[in-house]
Amino acid sequence: MFRLALMTAVAVGALVGAAQAQTAVSGVVVTASPLAGDPDRFATIVQQIRRDEILGHGGASLADALRDTPGVAGTGFAAGASRPVIRGMDAQRVKIVENGLSSGDASDVGPDHGVPIDPLAAQNIEVVRGAATLRYGSQAIGGVVNAFNNRIPLKRVSGIDGDASAAYETNAATGEGAVLIDAGMGDVAVHLDGFGRRASSYDTPLGKQANSFFKGGGYSVGGSVFFGGDDPSRVGAAYTDYQARYGIPGEQSYIDMRQDKGAAGATLRFDGVLQKIELDSGYADYSHSEIELGAGDVLSTFNNKEWDGRAEALLGAIGPLTGAAVGLQLQDRRFEALGEGADYLAPTHTRGGAGFLFVEAPFGPLAFQGAARVEQVRITGTPVSGISATRDFTPVSVSAGFAFDLSDTLRLGLTAASAARAPAQTELFATGPHDGPRTFEIGDPDLGVERANSLEATLRARFGAGARLEGSLWRARFEDYIYGNLSGRVCDEDAVCAFNGPGELKELFFAQRDADFWGAELKGGFPIGRALGGELSLNVLADYVRARFTSGGGNVPRIQPGRAGGGLAWSSEKLDASFMALNVAKQDRTAAGDLPTDGYVSLDAQVAWRPFGAARGLEVLLVGHNIADEEIRNATALNKDEVVMPGRNVRLVVRTRF
Repeated sequence: MFRLALMTAVAVGALVGAAQAQTAVSGVVVTASPLAGDPDRFATIVQQIRRDEILGHGGASLADALRDTPGVAGTGFAAGASRPVIRGMDAQRVKIVENGLSSGDASDVGPDHGVPIDPLAAQNIEVVRGAATLRYGSQAIGGVVNAFNNRIPLKRVSGIDGDASAAYETNAATGEGAVLIDAGMGDVAVHLDGFGRRASSYDTPLGKQANSFFKGGGYSVGGSVFFGGDDPSRVGAAYTDYQARYGIPGEQSYIDMRQDKGAAGATLRFDGVLQKIELDSGYADYSHSEIELGAGDVLSTFNNKEWDGRAEALLGAIGPLTGAAVGLQLQDRRFEALGEGADYLAPTHTRGGAGFLFVEAPFGPLAFQGAARVEQVRITGTPVSGISATRDFTPVSVSAGFAFDLSDTLRLGLTAASAARAPAQTELFATGPHDGPRTFEIGDPDLGVERANSLEATLRARFGAGARLEGSLWRARFEDYIYGNLSGRVCDEDAVCAFNGPGELKELFFAQRDADFWGAELKGGFPIGRALGGELSLNVLADYVRARFTSGGGNVPRIQPGRAGGGLAWSSEKLDASFMALNVAKQDRTAAGDLPTDGYVSLDAQVAWRPFGAARGLEVLLVGHNIADEEIRNATALNKDEVVMPGRNVRLVVRTRF
């Protein structure tokens, strides 16, 4: 699959290098609100990562694509397994969706499990917090990451719009390629994409990181039929196949992953107060095996079969409301672990149903967004006792945001939320050794609902000739925060645990304590003036997270360190150049059993060349990551004592749009 995607990308690039049209769906906002409009109207800040940024960042995971997004980090466990961490909140508090539907994987079960969504197939990625996250479930307390790829076309397409890219990286001798095509005639539109990448084990300043390779790829085909006038209704469906194989650094095993996914969607438009109904559903059949290096023996197999369906009615103005959406979501998830994995987690069945409401209204000089969600979750599994148990939870969440235009160029926002989530299957029912992260995990079937009461203030400034500044101050107080508590003991496969014992597995108990999170984020760009025939500007980025337990004291484990930095960017019609120096602080506010990490300076640079000018479709990118070849250990990684992040890397990308 990799060779096919790479060869196709290069061939298409050569044939249509002078093409002029851009992808028809770039810049579409599909997560931030069910109601159309400018995302800057929200009280919270919506982060959007465009395809050119995705290709420049590289990497096989969504966390790689989000590397310069304020407040976002990654679990960094392996090249093929780095799940986004938002404001110190990880797997059970960050909802990963693809075109609004669940990713349908096992990445929330263990940090060594990857997300089967390759950034190469994404046209843009959004990070959303605030009221709109309540549309997606209780797992979205930290936020929602949505990868959008138009696999079920949302708009009519006339002719062919496409995007083809090929890239090579020096560090791990990485080769990759992708082709995304939208085509249509009349009332029919189709989407095709294929992508693949192959990377050897990467280099670090301390030498090669053993068993850090990645190989993966996939394809998708989808289509929609439209009916109606200029703003038509539609029905559509898509199928996606994804496969990957990647090593687990520090382990003598690798993961062989596959997922088949089907999705269907419909938009039914009406005249009157009821403007449209959105229907979306998806089914994912996911499986991965953990295989011993050399011998090829299958150690564990994890299967996840998941269905996600949602219906949403969008309403026009009603009384004081300028718009509203009311919806229903149903989910069904069956998970099982085989082989050695059966000792870690017995089969579980999670069922959920929820109703949600989202509204917008003027409130004097304020713009108001509000949301509420009532959810019913039932989880069946087998705890350490060996006796099957079923737990029922009813999380209730509400959110209210107010935005105020202080002037034509300055907008302030304030959001208050009380969000609840049910414990996850592993937190309730884990029963023993988890070889990937080298932990011996014990769940607690008596855990209760976790609640986060939060307040966030935002500022958006647009002034001068293109200057912009966005900032956030936030705080979240958790009642009964669920976390994995490392006891300091080590265990063997037979559950014999002791301090300084002969085992290799870190003992981890799931428990609940009240916790306090707070932080700040800042991102801005400021034009300086003209230089050498182009525009010169200054960019800045900073974020900080602090998290501690309020009951009994101590630090919440594996919290990302603060970052602050900036750089210059120069742009012209045919050539762009930029660099960013980001100082990442040390993290010595660690939990028991968690190692501190040193600070470092991340230096990145990029040059983009468009030989036919900005209006043409051919572009060549040359990107340098970690140019200073710093030794980097990821504070949010469970295996940071054994794993060093990649050293200096140079990335060459050839891209064409047609």
